[in-house]
Amino acid sequence: MHLRRIFAGALGVMALASVTVLGASSSAHVAKIAKASCSTSIAIEAPFATGPATQLGLEQLHFAQLAVAMANKANGTKITLGKDDTGLNPSLATTRTAAIIASKAVAAVGPAGSQEVEAVGPLYAKAGMAFISGSATLPALATNGANTTFFRVVPDDNIQGPNDANYIINHKLAPAGSTILIVDDQEAYSEGLVAVMTPLLQAAGFTVNHQSYNGTDTGATLQSDFSSLATSQVTSATHLVIVPWQSAGNAQQFGQTLQQQGKAVTLFGTDGTDSPGQFIIPGTYVSNFGPDISTSKSAVDKAIVAGIKKYGAYGAFGVPTWEATTVVMNAISSVCKAGKTPSRTNVLAAVRKTNVAAASSAMGVPIKFQADGDLVAKAGYLFHINSKGTYVEIPDK
Repeated sequence: MHLRRIFAGALGVMALASVTVLGASSSAHVAKIAKASCSTSIAIEAPFATGPATQLGLEQLHFAQLAVAMANKANGTKITLGKDDTGLNPSLATTRTAAIIASKAVAAVGPAGSQEVEAVGPLYAKAGMAFISGSATLPALATNGANTTFFRVVPDDNIQGPNDANYIINHKLAPAGSTILIVDDQEAYSEGLVAVMTPLLQAAGFTVNHQSYNGTDTGATLQSDFSSLATSQVTSATHLVIVPWQSAGNAQQFGQTLQQQGKAVTLFGTDGTDSPGQFIIPGTYVSNFGPDISTSKSAVDKAIVAGIKKYGAYGAFGVPTWEATTVVMNAISSVCKAGKTPSRTNVLAAVRKTNVAAASSAMGVPIKFQADGDLVAKAGYLFHINSKGTYVEIPDK
């Protein structure tokens, strides 16, 4: 399920900004076309301080900060980044979005969760303000007509769900005819993936046991949820447990609960659980919309790896947020190149015309948007956690 990545070893770091927006040539460096006086602000919404996914939220924040620094240096711009914690909470995201709209920001990156985009999308649409998520994957976000200024640099669940289900089927991660337990956390992202994967697994002959728990539970209540699921739902007929959740910490706790009860099952997580160092149950499979760039030979990736190391350990989750932030930064640069002052209207128009070649993309695929804001390319990546708790990317087969 790993899309072949295309690299150009001769590219320099300046190729980060070789995009086609507002008619600029895809071979021209944005650094040569932006004006030194080009200054404005953008904002990022991510769960980096509160909620169940702070480690992933911090990863997104750090990749966004790096993208701003790299693009400012390459483009000669002076763009600042406002930081807004949302905690994966739609109510908090709504409050943060209202503040961003009331500010001078011309565009935003995020939010992280699909349930947050559901809440804030109409607000951004009314404000005429582009916002680009590096992780919200619910298909309806682009198709329901409410989020007319929404974009994402990751494929939606209609790509990830079938990729995951087909990998499970084709690689026989569970015996034919056995039971697969799939547990949602009662959030839009999780429920969407369950809805996509379940019929495919059933058609392949598996019995799908669909259960739910409250993803906002904590402490003793959360542990009670997991103990009950492990005791009552994981039987001798269950060989695979799918956890399409937004909290890697919860996935780790559930995995440990299964181990403590002697339940010999394989776990399969999705992008919300892709957090090296946090979700580390050996033998687990984890899918994601972002690639491992740590050993990539791409000039773009090497520049990102060199810059992100100051923030400490990271995984694949933050890479799309670097891409989303860079799209916004280069859209603003193109507006300045055209001799205009960046505004929400002209930056939104520039974002719509984004056309980044695969060789200049951290995602390894072209970054170009459909009319509804969805990414044209259909990338997908899969990892296996080895006996040391290390994520190992599984090559496409």
